[in-house]
Amino acid sequence: MSVFAQLVERLADLLQPLFGASAAAAAIVLFTALVRLLVHPLSRAAARGQKARTALQPKIAELRKKHGKNPEKLQRAVLELHAEEKVSPLAGCLPGLLQVPAFFLLYHLFSSDTIGGRANALLGHELFAAPLGGRWADALGEGGLLGGPGLVYAGLFVVVAGVAVFSYRLSKRMMAASPALPAGEPQVAGLGAVTKVMPFMSFFTLVTVAVVPLAAALYVVTSTTWSVVERAVLYR
Repeated sequence: MSVFAQLVERLADLLQPLFGASAAAAAIVLFTALVRLLVHPLSRAAARGQKARTALQPKIAELRKKHGKNPEKLQRAVLELHAEEKVSPLAGCLPGLLQVPAFFLLYHLFSSDTIGGRANALLGHELFAAPLGGRWADALGEGGLLGGPGLVYAGLFVVVAGVAVFSYRLSKRMMAASPALPAGEPQVAGLGAVTKVMPFMSFFTLVTVAVVPLAAALYVVTSTTWSVVERAVLYR
């Protein structure tokens, strides 16, 4: 953890001449961009995998017609098809999973009063008037919705809502472009419900931003924005 804290502190020192008191917040945004840049090759591979899985849909539909009454045989046949075509059904999960450690490191870093036995100096940094270790509830308690910290969160919520709306429209467009199952074809249990909920997932980011420390919220907002732009480019 101390090594991670030193990385954030050094980035903040480098950005101090440009961002002043908000240098640590800028360091978090830069750190997030670096993480996403490192994960980008996997995101590109996931996009290629998604396109390959879409191309397999006609063959999978044929397998459903052939083995529709035998779910176990159908599942084996679908897995064999993915193996033959060298397409991984789980490839799209890797970019998101690899970002989880970075999020929790930031969350813990800005939730701890001490680092390596000494006071956590990062908690004294702010984004404009809002402490990076504070939460939305703290901002409301200090000055209300129109106080300095409250306005910082209001700006974040506006950004997240805009990104969520764009992500929703992008998800709907991508789902519409994907071939649907023919009427009467068997579906994986629960898949229909997941498909209906998926376009709304980006709006849950609003809840995350409201409950985590501001530093972690900055990571979430930056990463979510990057994800949406990346999807729009890779899946165009």
